[in-house]
Amino acid sequence: MSQFQTYLVGGAIRDRLLGLPVKDHDWVVVGASPQDLAAAGYLPVGKDFPVFLHPDTREEVALARTERKTAAGYHGFAFHAAPDVTLEQDLARRDLTINAMAQDEQGRLVDPHDGQRDIRDKVLRHVSPAFAEDPVRILRLARFAARFADFTVAPETVELMRAMVAAGEVDALVAERVWQELSRGLMENKPSRMFEVLRQAGALARLLPEVEALFGVPQPEAHHPEVDTGIHLLMVLDQCARLEAPLTVRYACLCHDLGKGTTRKEELPRHIAHEVRSEKLAREVSARWKVPTDCRELAELVAREHTHVHQSSAFSAEARLRLLERCDAWRRPERFAEMLWACECDARGRLGLEDRDYPQRERLAADLAATLKVDLAAASAAAIARGAKGPDIGRAVQRARLAALNASVS
Repeated sequence: MSQFQTYLVGGAIRDRLLGLPVKDHDWVVVGASPQDLAAAGYLPVGKDFPVFLHPDTREEVALARTERKTAAGYHGFAFHAAPDVTLEQDLARRDLTINAMAQDEQGRLVDPHDGQRDIRDKVLRHVSPAFAEDPVRILRLARFAARFADFTVAPETVELMRAMVAAGEVDALVAERVWQELSRGLMENKPSRMFEVLRQAGALARLLPEVEALFGVPQPEAHHPEVDTGIHLLMVLDQCARLEAPLTVRYACLCHDLGKGTTRKEELPRHIAHEVRSEKLAREVSARWKVPTDCRELAELVAREHTHVHQSSAFSAEARLRLLERCDAWRRPERFAEMLWACECDARGRLGLEDRDYPQRERLAADLAATLKVDLAAASAAAIARGAKGPDIGRAVQRARLAALNASVS
């Protein structure tokens, strides 16, 4: 209808200017009321503010709006959407200059905050002081830093984020939004950048103090040429991206060494029994941010067993069998495979060792495959025929698995 104008906005403009594939199209309508869009066949779907589905493309279309801070945290906003809200007012409420551009139906670019300049200069910069009104934007900016790893954060934006943290805005974040942004950041091209920016803003110490505590903590140089435990973690996360690991593996890697941040100073640079402490802290982090069960379970398993996996090349067949049993590998083979994936990322996340071989992954996967071929029913029946009962049957099954494991080695 002629009484309103539609603009393509946000990430679609940014990605096109960066020469990247455009995955999502966000549209804003200016000069219309909800009734106007409904009359034109648009289907209302928004709960917090007016969002509609286009009658033909089914893409989301939002009315141009302004927002006003009313309380602390993510939900503390009042929105105003009306025909008199201009495109410039709508763009002014957005987070970063590179996300505050629009294109009209004739293809003309609207760029009131110099987003093109910041794309050219590779800078992440807030649009206005209103950035400080929404603490989720700190996480979003950090996530964008992980996606666009060659971008820097404008100094004034860093200072603004620090002020937000000092004001307690980050403390008002709800678990669901924190996990949403953390999980998306972990899946970006260079996850380490997310945590670097969160540290820079002072937000990591509030959101993930267990991770913040790793920085500056030394490890034995013989095993960790990078020495610093926090730097090692960042390198492991980037190896996750390099090895195209799924979210479960990346989250497990985030948590795998948390216990090293609690090692007593007199024990450094060694970290005796850090695995037990890491498992406990991983459980606490998962509970705090309501992490999904698959991520939580793998994180606890990797924290507890990663050192054993690294050492498994020197294990006897019996010790490797016990490792499989502790990991519940026969019931959960897919999870066991993901654990090995995480351990390889850990082994490669070390200075100068990024391309090292990791035969433990292939060896233990082969051990599992061999023992999975054991006919459990036949082994049990044979034990019962010999008069075995109760635990003796289970031991007979384990002997059959051990025989299969030994046979696969020979």
